[in-house]
Amino acid sequence: MVRTPRSSAVTVAAAATGLSKEYGRGDARVVALDRVSVSFREGEFTAIMGPSGSGKSTLMHCVAGLDSFSSGSVRIGDTEVGTLDDRRLTQLRRDRIGFVFQAFNLLPTMTALENITLPMTIAGRRPDPAWLDRVVDMLGLGGRLGHRPSELSGGQQQRVAVARALVARPAIVFADEPTGNLDSRAGAEVLGFLRDSVRELGQTVVMVTHDPVAAGHADRVVFLADGRLVDELVRPTAGQVLDRMKSL
Repeated sequence: MVRTPRSSAVTVAAAATGLSKEYGRGDARVVALDRVSVSFREGEFTAIMGPSGSGKSTLMHCVAGLDSFSSGSVRIGDTEVGTLDDRRLTQLRRDRIGFVFQAFNLLPTMTALENITLPMTIAGRRPDPAWLDRVVDMLGLGGRLGHRPSELSGGQQQRVAVARALVARPAIVFADEPTGNLDSRAGAEVLGFLRDSVRELGQTVVMVTHDPVAAGHADRVVFLADGRLVDELVRPTAGQVLDRMKSL
């Protein structure tokens, strides 16, 4: 497999600045994010971790344009997300962002290949054949493209979901607990594929997880607690992540 060259210059794929998210008012007011500033660099695999209720999924949803925020700024590349109307926000998510969720979200009546290319089909675009072949090859799906989801294992279904996120060559892929419905072996395979998409394809991946072993596959882990960014680890091990989580 050909390794994609990575530039020595650091380019930010997405960033949040002073990001806050609040729910309710008065005594019912809940601060889910409290002035969080964080950037996600191109060609890097970042994991977001924190205790339950720390705001990690809220952060991902706000940066990915899936949820609104109360104040602050979110940028995907040079695009300020907060200034976009619904039409342009939908276009941004379709054209520049890939998503992988805990639920595979595959259409049961479609084949694996049809599920992979569905977002581009809806957008009236065709995938680049060479890139599609490369993604399918990396994910080991060459012999499964004609199968429907019911004919695939959980790990294979999640690999199809990963391929769907990668095939449009998005600027950034957001993965929300992507191994939550998988056994340990299938989960490790999917995490390896996400990591390989960064190292071999030059992809940018941001993953929310509660699992220190999953976070150990990332290049960097950022930690949230009570809606605030409190720490980060570079080139983490699962043991280091676990120790840090115990202190939160």
